[in-house]
Amino acid sequence: MSVEFIGMISTHDVSETRPAHGPVVDPDYTRRFARAHEEAGFDRILVAHSSASPDPNQVAAYAAAHTERLGLLIAHRPGFIAPTVAARTFATLDQFSGGRVAVHIITGGHDAEQRRDGDYLSKDERYARTDDYLTVLTRAWTEEEPFDHEGSHYRFADFKSEVRPARQPRIPLFFGGSSEAAYRVGGKHADTFALWGEPLAETAQQIASVRAAAVAAGRTDVPGISVSFRPILGRTEAEAWERAHGILATIKERGTPFGGLRQILPVGPAASPQNVGSQRLLAAAAKGDRHDRALWTAPAAATGAAGNSTALVGTPETVAQALLDYVDIGATTLLIRGYDPLDDAIDYGRELLPLVRQEVARREALTAREAAGQAEAEARAAHAVAAR
Repeated sequence: MSVEFIGMISTHDVSETRPAHGPVVDPDYTRRFARAHEEAGFDRILVAHSSASPDPNQVAAYAAAHTERLGLLIAHRPGFIAPTVAARTFATLDQFSGGRVAVHIITGGHDAEQRRDGDYLSKDERYARTDDYLTVLTRAWTEEEPFDHEGSHYRFADFKSEVRPARQPRIPLFFGGSSEAAYRVGGKHADTFALWGEPLAETAQQIASVRAAAVAAGRTDVPGISVSFRPILGRTEAEAWERAHGILATIKERGTPFGGLRQILPVGPAASPQNVGSQRLLAAAAKGDRHDRALWTAPAAATGAAGNSTALVGTPETVAQALLDYVDIGATTLLIRGYDPLDDAIDYGRELLPLVRQEVARREALTAREAAGQAEAEARAAHAVAAR
């Protein structure tokens, strides 16, 4: 029942509420940001990808060099380099970092963004390419002998990599998306399937779809589930909501999404995003601003759901319980990031992560005691039968 926490770093100080400060690649800020997550107790950090942003592999390598145990989740779009090259790239970094690499596969849900890097495939074609790509990638990490491959998009002969991942049998794969094509391909390949934070009922439906796709692909296991949120904390509920409404006012005033998405995605409540994940967030927002225990969808509506943009608002205790609600329906990983990115990461480590982990540990201990009690009762019953 353990829960993994993932944060997110960038190479300069920027968010939906903070104008960009400093150079696009600020080594000092990047180093402090990565270390803050490690000191806060996060398990991993996500390094994002866009057609305009710094190369995530090099950002991850820099972060690895300035941390000791923090895991690295590197966003990666299949199709721009050969899967054999990607396999060696990630395996090399996994060796240098001591097995800390995971890869987050993003097939691409916005045609204009893909075309900036020269990709003119349709969405369905992109997912077919991703399927073929991941088949090659995993074979490159696990095959001990040279192999040939002839698929829908890639063809190789006599390939063998001398560099293998430090983690065996291979580097973990995360997979993002909310379309039927995403379920199908991610359900087949992903170790963890990543979703944006929707209301509990809708999230449960997506989890069921991912699991059904995994079964349809012939898997005997099921992917873990990651859910992403933007926690907004306060010492009291009133303080948290006052802060939340201040954040929303700033987002509306600025009128631009953050970071690498600034020049990529349509912006604002009138935007019509192509990707199903954003469409789902906007549909949830259209039903109302507040859902379940603490979910707030107004920021998604204000940004056109550019990126993971739904918040959990309240005291640390309220938000911790809200996160645990998602654990209860099947989430194994929680990706959280703030609107004040560096300071919020520090606050989450001090005020939020310990509460969630303490409750998870309490539940695990209770389950272990119940299992031990059941085993003891069964042993007594068996002994009584044998003594008759």
